[in-house]
This record gives sequence, structure tokens and C-alpha cells, in this order.
Amino acid sequence: MKFTTEELIFATSAKVLKNNTHGEHFSISTDTRTITPNDIYIGLKGETFDGENFISQAVNGGAKAYFTRRGTVLNNANLVLQVENPLIAYLQLAKLYLNKVSPKVIALTGSSGKTTTKEMLKYVCSQKYKTHATPLNHNNEVGFCQTILSMPKDTRVLILEMGMRGMGEIELLSKYSNPNITIITNVGTSHIGRLGSRENIAKAKCEICSYQKENGIFIAHDSDLIRQNVQFKGEKYYFSLKDVEFIDKQPDKTKFEYKNEEYQLNTSGDYNVENAIAVIKAGLYLGIEPDLINNGLKLYKPVEKRWQVEKIAGYNVINDAYNANPDSMKASVSTAMEFYDNLVLVLGDMCELGDYGNLYHEEIGDFIIEHKNPNNKIQVITVGEYASKIANRVKLQGIDAVSFSNNSDAVRYIFANIDKSSTIFLKASRAMKFEEIANGLKGEKVL
Repeated sequence: MKFTTEELIFATSAKVLKNNTHGEHFSISTDTRTITPNDIYIGLKGETFDGENFISQAVNGGAKAYFTRRGTVLNNANLVLQVENPLIAYLQLAKLYLNKVSPKVIALTGSSGKTTTKEMLKYVCSQKYKTHATPLNHNNEVGFCQTILSMPKDTRVLILEMGMRGMGEIELLSKYSNPNITIITNVGTSHIGRLGSRENIAKAKCEICSYQKENGIFIAHDSDLIRQNVQFKGEKYYFSLKDVEFIDKQPDKTKFEYKNEEYQLNTSGDYNVENAIAVIKAGLYLGIEPDLINNGLKLYKPVEKRWQVEKIAGYNVINDAYNANPDSMKASVSTAMEFYDNLVLVLGDMCELGDYGNLYHEEIGDFIIEHKNPNNKIQVITVGEYASKIANRVKLQGIDAVSFSNNSDAVRYIFANIDKSSTIFLKASRAMKFEEIANGLKGEKVL
């Protein structure tokens, strides 16, 4: 998307420090490494960097325009605009373009399942409408702006995934998107180390409807915490597995009935069906017919270390190690134990749990004990200090378990002790870099 000088000034209420432009149109850039003469540079400020310090580099790289917080004016620039907060200016420009295109906006968040639900929505909505969605790993404020500004002009449905680490972050994204449909997949314990309680997490997630259009719909997992904290006055729908009847459950396929219509996912996991209910409800609200919704759901495939099944070194490996929190860990471990009878659970630390770290890892151990099929063989391998609490817990009930402090030792143990008839399931927080285990099994060096 390109903006005129007048639009840049109007949208951001910027103070004009220099203006030698003559009908130019500018794209937005926050990265000096890819700057072009047709870009206006916005130097964003992060925890460990300040983009304002790279204005000279942006101009020397070819940019003829930039925003400044401090009032820096360079001679070889044609347009210099001063704003109080470059991030807010970025959001204001995204909002200007969003209003021009005027698609139906779906905003979604949740402690887990955000990306899965967003991907399902993308396939379903694309069955009837030109759809644009948040790319992988772009669910913060910067990714929000990038998603909107890269939206084709003929987009009819925009899907915005919203992540958060603290209070106020989702409210800000809601303010600059004014969604028609909002979805909360669930409220769990992810980021509880930062927010202190599940109630605070629920409050932060419910910010998603702070600026929602009144004639829209709020769709959320049926949770007392959500019901107690949501402020939206319009139509609300709460979903759970009670809404569906399972027809067929297999490792690579799930059929279920919802509202007298049959749907299919080409993956397993009850939690995926819960995500699909939210998607179906949103699709129906947008006027998408059930058969088209079903077609879209069938197209969904797990992405980027989310229940990716492959053969590695003779092992059947399920890589679900994109990220982990106590709720997603229980959901995926439960699915693995349901379908595989010679299972090796390779589990790593779940991060950002603060003072609750030991407690929630011990709970995972108890969960494995409680849900283990006595007729199936299960072994547990853990990596990390917190995850060792899982191993210690299951050992008490006679489950074979070992603990390691690093991924390379876990790989060596698997090669030396795990037979090739096993299914190896990988799950940990992203910080544990469990892709190293998958790569190690492929013969690549593990650091």
C-alpha cells in the first residue's frame, strides 16, 4: 500500500518538519536493510533497540522520507514528519488503509490454538470470499500492521491473529481493527508468569472485543472466566465439545456432526475439533454454506511443528514442538496416548510459568498417569530442569522415564535405547529448540 504525503500527515497528525515532495506515493518500511527510494521509514522502538538511531542509515540507503520522534532533520531527505510515538503512527496508517478496503474483520486470540484456528478460517473463508490472513509468527503489533498493509485491495475477509504478553496489548489491536467477529479459542495458563493468574489472562484476552463493532458476534470457548470478563454487549456464542457428536476418530482424520451437518478434519485431536466449531460458527455468520465450510476444513493441514507426522530414521515422529503451555501439552499428549500404543513422549520445559513452573510440570506427570491406557506401552524422555518434574512424577507409578539437560543427550539416548517400532512425540516450549531433536534424528549435528 502506498500513501500520499497528505495521507501520511492526516492519518498520523504529524508535525511537518520538512516537505519537498511533489505528488510522490510512499510505502511504509521499518527495516533499513530493505529500504527503497519509494519508502518512508518508521523507526520503531523495542526492548533492546531504537529504530530512531537508524534514520541516517535509512536515508543513506535511499529513503527520501521518514518519521522521527526526536525531531531529527537530514538535508538529503525530502519529507520529515515528527510524531510522538512511531508505533502508533504505524497503527494509524494501517487503520487508514483498512478503512479504505473495508473488509469483514475477524480477530482471534487464545492461550493456545490461535494459529490453527486462523489457518482453518483462512481455508474456510477462501471458499467464498477473497481472504487475507496474518502470516505465521506475525501476531504482535508490528505483524498486525504488516498484515493489514499487505492486504490486496479486493480483500473481503481479513483474519487477524492477536498474540499478547501483557495487559493492554490486545486492546490496542482491537482499537485499530474494529473487528466484526472476535474469537477466543480458550483461556489457559500461557504467560501466567507475567500476568499472575488465569483471571488476569482472561481479562487480557477479552480485550479483543473492546472496540468490536456492535452488530458483530463474539465467539469464545465456554469458560466461566470468559463469561465473567467479556464486556461486549452484542451477540455472543460459547462453544465446547458438547456441541458436537463424533462420527469417526482416526490418527489422520476426524469426522463429527455439528448442528445436523457433517464435517471432517484431516487431522486428529479433540482440541482441533473445538477450534473447528469456532470456525464453523464464524463461517455461518459470514453466510458461507455448510458444504463450503466442510470443503475448507478438509483443506487444513497442521503447519510448522504443529502435529507434523513424518518418518525419521525409521521412527514414526510427531513433531508438535512449535510451543507448549500446560493446556496445549495436556491436549496433545492426550491425543498421542489415544492413538499410539508404543509411544515415547519426549517433553521439554514449558516456559513463562513463573512461580508455577514446578506445579504445572508435576501436573503433566499426573495427567499422563491418569490418562495412560494400561494396555499401551509408554516411555517418557524429558529435557530441561522443569520437565524433569514430569519424569520424576511418572516414575513413581512405574512408567519408564529418563531426564536430560540438553537435546543432544536425548537424541543419543533415543538412538541407543528406543526401538524403531516406536512413535516419538515431541512437545516443548519454543525456547527449548526441539527442532534440534528432529534434526538430530535425521543425522544433523545438535549443538
